[in-house]
Amino acid sequence: MSNPFAWLAEPLDSNQPAKKFFNLNKLGDARYGRLPFSIKVLLEAAVRNCDEFLVKKEDVENILNWNVMQSKNVEVPFNPARVILQDLTGVPAVVDFAAMRDAVKKLGGDPEKINPICPADLVIDHSIQVDFNRRSDSLQKNQELEFERNKERFEFLKWGSKAFHNMKIIPPGSGIVHQVNLEYLARVVFDQNGYYYPDSLVGTDSHTTMIDGLGVLGWGVGGIEAEAVMLGQPISMVLPKVVGYKLMGNPHPLVTSTDIVLTVTKHLRQVGVVGKFVEFFGPGVAQLSIADRATIANMCPEYGATAAFFPVDEVSIRYLIQTGRDEEKIKHIKNYLVAVGMFRDFNNSAQDPDFTQVVELDLRIVVPCCSGPKRPQDKVAVSEMKKDFETCLGAKQGFKGFSVAPDRHGDRVKFVHNGSDFELTHGSVVIAAITSCTNTSNPSVMLGAGLLAKKAVDAGLTVKPYIKTSLSPGSGVVTYYLRESGVMPYLAQLGFDVVGYGCMTCIGNSGPLPEPVAEAITQGDLIAVGVLSGNRNFEGRIHPNTRANYLASPPLVIAYAIAGTIRIDFEIEPLGVNAEGKEIFLKDLWPTRDEIQAVEHQYVIPGMFKEVYQKIETVNESWNSLDAPSDTLYTWNPKSTYIKSPPFFENLTLELEPPKPIVDAYVLLNLGDSVTTDHISPAGNIARNSPAARYLTSRSLTPREFNSYGSRRGNDAVMVRGTFANIRLSNKFINKQAPQTIHFPSGETLDVFDAAERYKQAGHPLIVLTGKEYGSGSSRDWAAKGPFLLGIKAILAESYERIHRSNLVGMGVIPLQYLPGEDAESLGLTGRERYTIVIPEELTPRMKVQIKLDTGKTFQAIMRFDTDVELTYFRSGGILNYMIRKMAS
Repeated sequence: MSNPFAWLAEPLDSNQPAKKFFNLNKLGDARYGRLPFSIKVLLEAAVRNCDEFLVKKEDVENILNWNVMQSKNVEVPFNPARVILQDLTGVPAVVDFAAMRDAVKKLGGDPEKINPICPADLVIDHSIQVDFNRRSDSLQKNQELEFERNKERFEFLKWGSKAFHNMKIIPPGSGIVHQVNLEYLARVVFDQNGYYYPDSLVGTDSHTTMIDGLGVLGWGVGGIEAEAVMLGQPISMVLPKVVGYKLMGNPHPLVTSTDIVLTVTKHLRQVGVVGKFVEFFGPGVAQLSIADRATIANMCPEYGATAAFFPVDEVSIRYLIQTGRDEEKIKHIKNYLVAVGMFRDFNNSAQDPDFTQVVELDLRIVVPCCSGPKRPQDKVAVSEMKKDFETCLGAKQGFKGFSVAPDRHGDRVKFVHNGSDFELTHGSVVIAAITSCTNTSNPSVMLGAGLLAKKAVDAGLTVKPYIKTSLSPGSGVVTYYLRESGVMPYLAQLGFDVVGYGCMTCIGNSGPLPEPVAEAITQGDLIAVGVLSGNRNFEGRIHPNTRANYLASPPLVIAYAIAGTIRIDFEIEPLGVNAEGKEIFLKDLWPTRDEIQAVEHQYVIPGMFKEVYQKIETVNESWNSLDAPSDTLYTWNPKSTYIKSPPFFENLTLELEPPKPIVDAYVLLNLGDSVTTDHISPAGNIARNSPAARYLTSRSLTPREFNSYGSRRGNDAVMVRGTFANIRLSNKFINKQAPQTIHFPSGETLDVFDAAERYKQAGHPLIVLTGKEYGSGSSRDWAAKGPFLLGIKAILAESYERIHRSNLVGMGVIPLQYLPGEDAESLGLTGRERYTIVIPEELTPRMKVQIKLDTGKTFQAIMRFDTDVELTYFRSGGILNYMIRKMAS
């Protein structure tokens, strides 16, 4: 159908009449000028894509009427301009596409219809591990191992780049997806098919929000939902509330952007922004660089918001110039945004839009800080770190406790490393990693780390040789300016050599610790520490041997590495003692903001970005030499342990079957609060005694060849066995942390997969009981696919993380939520009951359903299908089934 808003289209430049834009000012509606800038992006997409089928005039009116409709749970469609993926989530997406082509062909349709309509960029960045460090050839060795381990996966992705149109793949060794997006892939304004329109995106990584710092609206979605967007489906979303976050004042000269984001994270967690947009405004925003804004936007998932938007302003334009973007394109970007009323002046309060709520932060109150030991929102001032850690040691087991008896707080374990004697105690730093796009995209903190390293080396300080130090930049540009500014040799001297370009320690690809170190930690049952410049530090994520993990700025990572312990008060205790016996304090080494900016202005220049990115798709010779077919249908190799056709569509027919009630289900797991996707579907190492290890061993693989769960996401047989396989899983059915549960018919304690298999063989459906924030953490579609394949029909939780709930919906697993004020304890649920869940014929969004127990008890829960579209997906058995039927009919 024709677009009823076509009359709004007009040329942006009279000299180029063929290039038009939808001039929303011509609506002549005063409400447009009062909209938050982030909502204007949703409105423009709805106007431009209005076809009275997928996007209706009513949707446009609802968005335009945001001030009234935001509180009414109204559903609106959104067509992002593009999709971004990384390889851990990209491989399963391409596997699904390949399997969907097979399914469409089987149902008599054209398999070519399964092809991205919406442009997609896939950056291979999550496969490299820190196997080698503190060597001049660490980078080369780690990249060689990456290709050796992942050749099958990379060949498959290369097939995908040939078989599917509209999909660009950035080879391994290029950088971290969000930094590459910021520095290279972001268009800010699209110029396509004769129209200018705002760049926007969804991504299969929760930290997709980093791009919001450049004024590009984006957020993370489940891989399953992203696949539907790639196939042309709009996202169905509840029109969000928008919290205005007003920044004022100038930060202290010694404060970093990391300190600001950790402060914002804790503050917004307290405010409560789950499911909302946060839009930054106020004169303090003008004081922040794009790199600073991107750091704040990157950690949006950690404070729970959907998006963390900084509208485009003059600072954004200067960043585009600095990063070597085309001058003519930059001119059109600014002209378009000014013409459509989306260009911001943060010092002009007359431009401030309406917000649902306004929250303020004075940047002058921010102090140097870290977050931990188990969650990114648990901010600790650096001045309080020693005291806080020692309190956590003895506190009850939990997010801020380790239950170490007081008489054990001073335990020490001696060990020998490379012929020298050392000792570890509680709080000893064993991993120090400058990693993650959160900070490596920011020249100020990276150069700050380099300058601190130079001063430390000049002062005669060193890092103990057993500490696993590493530097994994988010792009080659970082190495370029660290080298040109002269600080790289000093970083290397302290052990911070470049080990790879990718998401390494932050995702759990930290590699092994030296064996004597791991043995000493185990022998003494020590609370060893990892310090990283990342965005996530959930228990069991960084390394199995580091039970305490702290997020810190890159300069602080180096400081704690030199100290060798977290149990230090930098204000009164020296960082170290040099060869002459002189005490060196952190304040003696810490660079000021002016020092850093002087180096940044001199060495972070457009030519660097142009040189690195003009050859990004061709520079990796190993990738170039990979041979891959280009057939429409993928030829599955039955011997492959990486790529396997998934069983999701095996019995799919064109006809819909009505949803069936869940009858007499057993509870597979009874879990508590803040169960993360790392608990549900780990990305790290495959334990040698796990069901996944037994499967791989049966396929004649040795432990050295297991690789990680993240790299095996193209094989459902591994991933279903890895579901709930995190060694830190706390299941109330057993009295220890372990990936195990009780199989109630036999009373045996089994690995979760083995118990689920027994239930499945006996024909018993399963559910999971859990608490608040179920599924928080990384956006992992396997955290929904895995439970689905285990036979879990529903999850009953107190609340859900947004992306994970969406993923459950996408797989046809029912997300149930206790009524307000109720939980398992108040209802007297033990998890040993059997549950029957009644599914009515007439389903409505967020309706209440009856749950009957075999004890005779009955209670109600909310069925968290939040929109009519989600109910449509559920009736189809999931979003992919819906798409296959649509393409095959």
